[in-house]
Amino acid sequence: MTFQPPATVALSADEARRIALRAQGFLGALDRRAGVRGVLRHLGAVQLDTISVLARSHELIPYARLGAVERRRIEDAYWSEETHAFEYWSHAACILPVEEWPHFAFRRRAYRARPQWHHELSDGAYDRVIKQLRAEGPLTATELGGAKNGGEWWDWSEAKVAVERALMYGDVVCTRRRGWKRVYDLAERAIPDTFQHDDLSDTECVRRLVALAGRSLGVGTREDISDYHRLKNTQVDEVIADSGLVPVEVEGWGRPAWADPQALATAPRGRHRTTLLSPFDSLIWDRPRTERVFGFTHRLEAYVPKPKRIHGYFAMPLLAGGRLLGRVDPAREGTVLVARQVSLESAKAVPDLAKALWEAASWVGCTEVRLDRTTPAELHAPLRAALDA
Repeated sequence: MTFQPPATVALSADEARRIALRAQGFLGALDRRAGVRGVLRHLGAVQLDTISVLARSHELIPYARLGAVERRRIEDAYWSEETHAFEYWSHAACILPVEEWPHFAFRRRAYRARPQWHHELSDGAYDRVIKQLRAEGPLTATELGGAKNGGEWWDWSEAKVAVERALMYGDVVCTRRRGWKRVYDLAERAIPDTFQHDDLSDTECVRRLVALAGRSLGVGTREDISDYHRLKNTQVDEVIADSGLVPVEVEGWGRPAWADPQALATAPRGRHRTTLLSPFDSLIWDRPRTERVFGFTHRLEAYVPKPKRIHGYFAMPLLAGGRLLGRVDPAREGTVLVARQVSLESAKAVPDLAKALWEAASWVGCTEVRLDRTTPAELHAPLRAALDA
């Protein structure tokens, strides 16, 4: 029986926070039997990024929810011979459940209708890439003729430009990686027949992604929902009324919001996860939402000049007890996990951070945790003692 809430539900800020935590897999028990693929389906999108400190972000996402899952199992869950996921543009470059392939048809059509591109292609270049993939099977850009011309990272070869455009158009798909290189294949060959269709209208596609975003967020504003899969606000406005999401009023948010009706059916309860979060984790990838829900301002400083960084190159927020309590900028030196810079909100976070650091160290094969710098400085000794204990 489907839960039918009243026309508008009033939520306290704390209730909204707990709903968001449960929706993202940090409160209560996930179905561990579903494993990494279950996390992917639960979130709807896992963001990719080239930065690797403890591990790459797509590994950190399931780790944060499931604990110390073997890293090889994570890779196999995303990229295996049987297609379970594909890479495409969602919130950013993301791994997406393969069953959502039809619902990105609107974006593939938009790319096909795009009037201009940063890279030009000579006549026949696109067709040559498609022909080579059809004849030789899945290939990397290097195997297609080389990824770069020899200049900067964006100085792509014509083969790389062509195959990336084919990926955006939907003729080509990336369903696995080899040594972090994308392996391209024809979509007609790689995507299961069940999902191999582009017959949904733009409205139907957007309505599905709005409903998915609402489910993954639990509760969110129009901006939260549109940001999840990088839709336009106007697109959300056109479908929100018949998306299945219900209007809510959240204390202190000061703007309309919507919730997944199933998220309202039962009060969020259960065990909180204590963990370090990737800056690209969908719980916190939207900075305005993170500030509104958690009262916590976080910014990735990897692209900030070193003298201007406040919290460090790849500062990972600490989640404990359903709150964001600090940050750690980690590194690895052999079997030593180095906390280069620690920033804590209060002394109460010390035991939680010690636990999170040791769990992360064990996961990546480190046997020692070194603590370099702590803010405020008076928490350095208590944290070191907690780590030693």
